[in-house]
Amino acid sequence: MQLSVLAGLSIIVPLVMCALIAMCPRSVDKKLSLTGVIISSALTIGVMALFAAQGMQSQTVTWLSIGGVAIMGWVFDKVSCLLAPTFVVIGLLVVIYSTAYMSPSNREHPDEPRRRFYAFMTMFIASMAGLVYSSTLIGQLVFFEMTGACSWALIGYYDTEKARKAALKALIVTHIASLGLCLAAALLFWKTGSFEVSAIASLQGGWKTFVLLSVLFAAWGKSAQLPFYMWLPSAMDAPTPVSAYLHGASMVKVGVAIFARALISAGEVSEAVGWVVVIGGILTCLFAFFMYLPQKDMKRLLAFSTISQISYIFLGFGFYIFGSDMSFAGSVMHIFNHAWAKTLFFLIAGACSYCLGTRMLPQIRGLVRRYPVMGVAFAVAALAIAGCPPLNGFFSKFYIFAGGFQVAAGNPALMVIVIAALVETVGCFVWFLKWISSVLFGEPSEAVAKGQPLPPQMGAVFVVLIVMVFCSGFIAAAWLL
Repeated sequence: MQLSVLAGLSIIVPLVMCALIAMCPRSVDKKLSLTGVIISSALTIGVMALFAAQGMQSQTVTWLSIGGVAIMGWVFDKVSCLLAPTFVVIGLLVVIYSTAYMSPSNREHPDEPRRRFYAFMTMFIASMAGLVYSSTLIGQLVFFEMTGACSWALIGYYDTEKARKAALKALIVTHIASLGLCLAAALLFWKTGSFEVSAIASLQGGWKTFVLLSVLFAAWGKSAQLPFYMWLPSAMDAPTPVSAYLHGASMVKVGVAIFARALISAGEVSEAVGWVVVIGGILTCLFAFFMYLPQKDMKRLLAFSTISQISYIFLGFGFYIFGSDMSFAGSVMHIFNHAWAKTLFFLIAGACSYCLGTRMLPQIRGLVRRYPVMGVAFAVAALAIAGCPPLNGFFSKFYIFAGGFQVAAGNPALMVIVIAALVETVGCFVWFLKWISSVLFGEPSEAVAKGQPLPPQMGAVFVVLIVMVFCSGFIAAAWLL
């Protein structure tokens, strides 16, 4: 009961603050948003601590049922209690960063922040916590749609024609994807009389496969995997704090979160599902790699990089279906680790926009000499995404690939997929090493030399994220393994 109360309050408090932001004077919107997200962060961390103190025994609590059918409820296990505080705390860091970024001093996007930015960002954070804790497909669907509505409002925040089109594209594509979750919920109720995700285990024969593939369809759409990838690069017209949260802790993580929950609950899964997952994962991985090679806009490069990194998570899920618990742990670790590293990288892109007036990589040189904190953060984020030890990305990728090689032994087709993914991650390392050399060193370019000072809020957020990029791999391993 205590876990349920803390989890419920972690969602209700920021939603109340969202309503207050809409009703109160503009002068207090930042304070209300920060207050709501600080309280929510403390509550989700409290859930994590209490769950650990109670022995980490999984439990489900139903808080809304109709006619004996659970409609909404919470599930507390190692996955939900790790990811919920991650997504909320990253949201807090993004809001702190936004108090400096969303201002007339921003050289690329000068702006007097409107209340709707803080209102929808606060709702976004609450929705992510709700989705991770949800124990029913109905609950997941509610928060799935809430994140979609928030992303639509925030992607189109600047209200240009391009931004409005990008927001509409994201809304349409992810709502098409949500039909998979609707279908899964309907079929599950029809065959079992329950909406609880745990009921998937009781499905017989092809029905379990069909429900899991329906959830996978929704997951691919939300996580911008082939064939649904197109909405994510277009979403880079959003303010950079929004892009950071989209990639680090929200939209793209919704898909992998719901599919992870389905796999945890499903019991034995047909290898047919595994083949669909790994083939979709490797095709997306290779496609995204070749797409980010020609990118010069830092945000677009990172957008395709995110698509590639999320495909590793799906590959790990596929290897789990073939029998590797190690790969599943690696995938959950990669959700956690990638969140910190990619948030850091996007916020660096925003700092370049704010200070230099550009995020075009060829125009940025000598960054570490003029902006040492930003330069170090750039190197740390790039090496983490590339999977360089001892940074966090290395640990989660290691577990995914180790499990992949384990199940691919004696299966040539699966071995080809594992090796192709490994080659891609080496290529990723080489490409990011190229940009580290180009961007950080040498005499400062004109844009860097004439840049304005980095606001202290941004610098403080960078320091926290750098620490987490070094520590999160160890935290996730200690928690999950």
